[in-house]
Amino acid sequence: MVDDVRAGTVEANGLRFGYLEAGPEDGPLALCLHGFPDSAHTWRHLLPELAEAGYHAVAPFMRGYAPTAVPDDGACQAGALVADAVALHEAFGGGPDAVLIGHDWGALAVYGAVAYAPERWRRAVALAVPPMTSLMSSFFEYEQLKRSFYIFLFQTPFAEAAVNEAFVAGLWRDWSPGYDATADVAHVMDCLAAPDNLAAALGYYRALMDPSAHADRYAAQQDAVSAVGERPLLYLHGADDGCLGVDAFFPNGDASAVLACLPRGSRAQIVPGAGHFLHLERPAEVDRLVLDWLVDDRQDM
Repeated sequence: MVDDVRAGTVEANGLRFGYLEAGPEDGPLALCLHGFPDSAHTWRHLLPELAEAGYHAVAPFMRGYAPTAVPDDGACQAGALVADAVALHEAFGGGPDAVLIGHDWGALAVYGAVAYAPERWRRAVALAVPPMTSLMSSFFEYEQLKRSFYIFLFQTPFAEAAVNEAFVAGLWRDWSPGYDATADVAHVMDCLAAPDNLAAALGYYRALMDPSAHADRYAAQQDAVSAVGERPLLYLHGADDGCLGVDAFFPNGDASAVLACLPRGSRAQIVPGAGHFLHLERPAEVDRLVLDWLVDDRQDM
């Protein structure tokens, strides 16, 4: 197995991005986007598998997460993440055979990027956050509102004081019960150690409540986040997800509600024995599902 993971930096969309990469630089681009509270290290199991399959696998630290720069204009809404994904595709010389994989906030960037620029991506994978229309249909149910307390906390001036190592560890413990997140939490705290970096990460959530912020610059990309694109997607959700309860999106295990919000030819399924960070909790199974999805598409071409 390829296990050589390299670090680098690249300029894209006016920001200096830090990233981890594996695999041949002339292979098809596989761009892997992380969420909150997380880092590019979250893809440490998948990057070598993608590299072994011949991909140039790249996991950037998302905007605002050190060593990636904090945007000067403070733009951190989902539309900005879409613009970043497209710009990173360009910066790494991606072609139409590129694939896009995202978890949590990275999943929202996936939905938007494949709808906004479908010609850049062959196929895509989203984990742990369903399509926006599906997400909003269940967000205001009582049990989900309890799980989502942190979003409302992040709108307050107390958020910066509250989000420390113990808080981040608590989210991981609640969202992925039984998983030892010690190393992951340490990576998160490294990324958010500076006040500006923490403010940027919180800014993702504050932009949810202020959709007018930077609306002109990223309007088309923001609209794409809620659109149904052309490229088929694989959507995976952990059965024990403590962040977004699986029953709200897969009632009685039925994936039809999620699939109705995805492009034709998509697939959605539950991963048993996994929580929100399913790719870390069940890496062998999730890696296999991702690679099988990508291989199936190549066979169909």
